[in-house]
Amino acid sequence: MDDFLRNRTFDELQPGDTASIVHLVGRDDIELFNAVSGDHNPAHLDAAFAKTGLFGHIVAHGMWTAALISAVLGTRLPGPGTIYLGQDLQFLKPVMPGDTVTATVTVKEKQPQKRIVLLDTICTNLQGEIVLKGTAKVIAPEHRIEWPRTQLPDISLRRHDRYEALVKRARDLPPLRAAIVHPCSAAAITGALEARDAGLLEPVLIGPEAKILAAAEAAQVSLEGVEIISVAHSHAAAERAVEIAVSGSVSVLVKGSLHTDELLSAVVAPGSGLRTERRISHVYAMDIPAYGKPLIVTDAAINIQPTLEHKRDICQNAVDLLHRLGMEEPRVAVLAAVETVNPKMPSTLDAAALTVMAARGQITGACVDGPLAFDNAISMDAARTKGIVSPVAGQADILLVPDLEAGNMLAKQLIYFAGATAAGLVLGARVPIVLTSRADPLSARIASAALAKIVAAPHVAEVLRA
Repeated sequence: MDDFLRNRTFDELQPGDTASIVHLVGRDDIELFNAVSGDHNPAHLDAAFAKTGLFGHIVAHGMWTAALISAVLGTRLPGPGTIYLGQDLQFLKPVMPGDTVTATVTVKEKQPQKRIVLLDTICTNLQGEIVLKGTAKVIAPEHRIEWPRTQLPDISLRRHDRYEALVKRARDLPPLRAAIVHPCSAAAITGALEARDAGLLEPVLIGPEAKILAAAEAAQVSLEGVEIISVAHSHAAAERAVEIAVSGSVSVLVKGSLHTDELLSAVVAPGSGLRTERRISHVYAMDIPAYGKPLIVTDAAINIQPTLEHKRDICQNAVDLLHRLGMEEPRVAVLAAVETVNPKMPSTLDAAALTVMAARGQITGACVDGPLAFDNAISMDAARTKGIVSPVAGQADILLVPDLEAGNMLAKQLIYFAGATAAGLVLGARVPIVLTSRADPLSARIASAALAKIVAAPHVAEVLRA
């Protein structure tokens, strides 16, 4: 493509002059136009809805096709300096994803007063059928212009298909009760009702009743029909939530407006009944636009400086989660700053040990490899460049980080720089624990509840594989 845009002045234009551009219509084109225009017509987005319509399939917006005409006028003929005054349009045939559209403008008439030019405008598909036609009215430029072509920004679309599938699967499972521990803020109350309204969890609110009611009033929501267990304070709420989870009255714990340490201390306290032989750990189930599949990052929230034994449990917790989601043998990349073992870098020694432990059956149900640097854990090209031969490199399902600081920074960089959405869950206790933040978007909060329901539901792996 030429690096410069060049125009045709009014004096240079002659009837019959023509110019075209060709564009292959993709799903991204339609969804970007939808996002920019705010046109949420399901005929352009929802295959099930479109199937019932006149054309029987998704179609591109008519004005998206018309925008190709504008592109020709502004960049080709007459080009830079053109003022678009008017356009009449007829939409003759639908344009669908996969069509190749050619937009053509042809000079029809020149009107010397005010440099007015009329142009025939048509768009055709690959079969030569006219899908759009009309007449454009422009003011043609007076002087020659040659201008560097502007470099357009790269654009990536966030689609929520991964979370949508997760939520749908969770919604199809039998209802589960969840203890919302100390929901004494508007955000905590709202989060509990969001999970209920999404058909995921039946909330049981545990905390000082007056504060819970005040939080609901602040959130402007009704708690009619929602069970409230009143206790004196947040510490008592955590203890009571553990008790009813042990009794089987609830199957999930959800952190409200108390500190994470306060809730987890009650969970792992000696004799709590929720503690297991497994170390508890946190997972971020991440939806990252730039990565082709969901990715688990662990542990970024609980274990500050995990030992080798702790890392084994952290790894197994994440592997077991993916088993519950129907993945038979997840690929685990044990991260370090480098991909070679260095005695001066303890994280590389732990990574090598974990790889051997998996080979010896001390970690089960997964393919584990490390040390791997972040780039060669998630990029096949990076792994090939460094000559790494590994069944995990470039296609990791789980990133096992060296410590909490590294994991927390990695997860937040993916969220804020890479546009990731992260659903968070604590594993290793007898019930899953949802940890959410006020900064989390609704999609992350709903996905966290869906994950918890899938982990807690009996026989869920068989349901998901069916």
